[in-house]
Amino acid sequence: MNLPNKITLFRVILIPILIGIGIATLYVEELSTPLWAELGYFSLGNLIMLIIFVIGVFSDFLDGYLARKMNLVTNFGKFADPLADKLLVLALMVVLVEQKSLLEGWVVTIILAREFIVTGFRVVAASRNIVIAAGWLGKIKTNLQFAMVILLLVIGPHTPIYYGGLNFFEILTMVVVYATAIMTIVSGAEYIIKNIGVLKEGD
Repeated sequence: MNLPNKITLFRVILIPILIGIGIATLYVEELSTPLWAELGYFSLGNLIMLIIFVIGVFSDFLDGYLARKMNLVTNFGKFADPLADKLLVLALMVVLVEQKSLLEGWVVTIILAREFIVTGFRVVAASRNIVIAAGWLGKIKTNLQFAMVILLLVIGPHTPIYYGGLNFFEILTMVVVYATAIMTIVSGAEYIIKNIGVLKEGD
């Protein structure tokens, strides 16, 4: 197994660790207590999850860069790399829903539905030797998801920092959450419209 694929597997290993820390944060007081009162929900557990998530995101960049630079692109990498990315982000989102944060279940449901649809299209396309390139709307969606997760981990819904009587950071986080949901729907619709032809029976 080459180095990029080992890095991908490392990212997969991070997923159960991330889930374990998330569950522990719900029940272990030392992990759930805010580190500083003025930072509200930013607990030790969330800090650990943030570090793991950032390492995972960096490893995603690193394995792709090395695979291209060293000409080590493999079928396993093509399959496992995007799967590891999605599982890492979705696992953390589920943990955040369990934390009763600003992330609601319907947002995660939309994101899951979009990923199932896209995966279905790619499976059909692969069976017909069709390569579907990633669109720029999908990349914006991915970056918004990263920003949303980081904001929810760092800021959370209980940060007592107000501007004009309103919780500024809570409003900011909500804007990013809704923007992510909207971009997920829009990018998914674009993906379906552009690639609907792969579902047609061949001549």
